[in-house]
Amino acid sequence: MGAGKTSVGRALSRRLGWDFEDLDDRIQAHEKRTIEQIFQNSGEDEFRRAEHEALLELISELGSSPRVIALGGGAFAQARNANLLAEDGFLSIFLDAPIEELFRRCQEEQAERPLRRDLQQFRELYEQRRPFYLRAALRIETNGKEIELVAAEAAGCLDLEHK
Repeated sequence: MGAGKTSVGRALSRRLGWDFEDLDDRIQAHEKRTIEQIFQNSGEDEFRRAEHEALLELISELGSSPRVIALGGGAFAQARNANLLAEDGFLSIFLDAPIEELFRRCQEEQAERPLRRDLQQFRELYEQRRPFYLRAALRIETNGKEIELVAAEAAGCLDLEHK
């Protein structure tokens, strides 16, 4: 949470001339309710089920058209999602920053985050997920960087700038 997945994803997709999709938007459209409502009314397990189904659907639609996809903070930490992405050869990027910075960014957002209650809970969740995030093909430190710079760094590191 707060890493800039959606903002950087949009900037990267513009830079590459690719379509962009935020998996959370697909989940909300399919479920006809917000992420917060899913968590509140059905719980995290139901959200993770809907998330996995949305990811399967998205992958089946991709074909040969490249796309930048922003996954929610917990999606990549779910083994079945990570395995699915690895099997299909997706390039994954972990946008990292110090915990305090990530928490500050979340505090500034208007959106309600179901799994962000306080700094201690946020820290525990991050530390629990971090080993999964470190399995990404690329890790980019985002602290103190503008969104466009992070997108340029991602494109350059993945050698996708001119494709």
